[in-house]
Amino acid sequence: PAPSARAEPNRCGWVVVRGLSPSQLVTLRAWLTDEHGERFQARAFYRADEAGEVDAARHAALGGNYAGVWPMGLFWFLQPDNLFRRLVKRDVAGSPFLVHLEVFDGLCLVTGPQDKLLAACTAERWYVGPGVQRVPIREGRVRGALLLPPGPGPFPAVIDLFGGAGGLIEFRAGLLASRGFAVLALAFFAYDDLPRTLSHLDLEYFEEAANLLLQHPKVRGPGLGVIGVSKGAEVALAMATFLPQVVATVWINGTAFLHGNPLTYKGLHIPPIPYYTERMLFTELGAMDNSAIFADPRDPACSASAIPVEKIQGKVLFVVGEDDRSFNSKLFAQLATARMRQDAYRLLSYPGAGHLIEPPGSPLCSVSVLRGSPRPVVWGGESQAHAKAQEHSWQEIVQFLELHLGPAASIKL
Repeated sequence: PAPSARAEPNRCGWVVVRGLSPSQLVTLRAWLTDEHGERFQARAFYRADEAGEVDAARHAALGGNYAGVWPMGLFWFLQPDNLFRRLVKRDVAGSPFLVHLEVFDGLCLVTGPQDKLLAACTAERWYVGPGVQRVPIREGRVRGALLLPPGPGPFPAVIDLFGGAGGLIEFRAGLLASRGFAVLALAFFAYDDLPRTLSHLDLEYFEEAANLLLQHPKVRGPGLGVIGVSKGAEVALAMATFLPQVVATVWINGTAFLHGNPLTYKGLHIPPIPYYTERMLFTELGAMDNSAIFADPRDPACSASAIPVEKIQGKVLFVVGEDDRSFNSKLFAQLATARMRQDAYRLLSYPGAGHLIEPPGSPLCSVSVLRGSPRPVVWGGESQAHAKAQEHSWQEIVQFLELHLGPAASIKL
């Protein structure tokens, strides 16, 4: 690296480059390798100001993976080198992502040995704050991981659910625990000794998990929150309907009906709407667009499969990506809220956002491989609109949980 130029993430996280020549054209590049050895990278072209600086919070990118003023653009617009890969942090407590930041002279379209490296540094991206404790959960039937903030507590409690891929995903739980919540990242199939496939939703399993979490000595009751995306949002809405322990629910791009799998709970049986898989479409790249495989939920034949959300006693925050290509989540949210008390819900709807709305800093994944699927699956989303939706919705989600579960002590990341 040239001794005069230096790049560094500032204390707010974005990149600042100093020591350049006035008006010098440079390429900023970020890249990381995930736990499976897949590389993700982003680059943007900037022109230094009169002081020889590039500040991503003040200066507009001229082109690259994004254009305009995006303070965290090098993180938010990372793309996989290989198609259909999704960036997901698995080992949230044991290691960070190492993000390599580089500055090249001029316009660098494809990095090679001929490119002049002016400066470089490495940033650590952690998904848990200092002192957050991860406790594996294997009690009764419940399987997952409990992430606890440092200190004696008691802390407001949240159950975190993901969707049709199954397994255990903990990065959102780690971020919430870093903001003072006791979070149970809950698996419900394809993990440990749980069933490998999802045949039905046994709500008593989720009730057992809720009771287990509320009995923890560091948890502040009497109620808890649930956050879920996709199939996890469907489960979260059912939990809010039937379990009085659930007082705050975050529903992200889910449904308001049972699909594919029935729900059972203490003698109750809600039949599912079948998937019409013969309606799926293949994109030019061979990925599956599943948006057409769902029946119209407004059809009277589907009414028996509706989750009776009018029974919900707590509060629900609906988060919708209007460019969701997995299913029509906006319609499902509208059908649910039409049957709920007006003071029981809030709806956030984001044009251009896709299915996988995650915390900020998670790059858009518009199509990826999915466990159990014979082909990659289309999720939808436009990169800049999706990034803005993730930033805004995350702040709203944290505030919603604090409002209805009580304040949580924040931890400096």
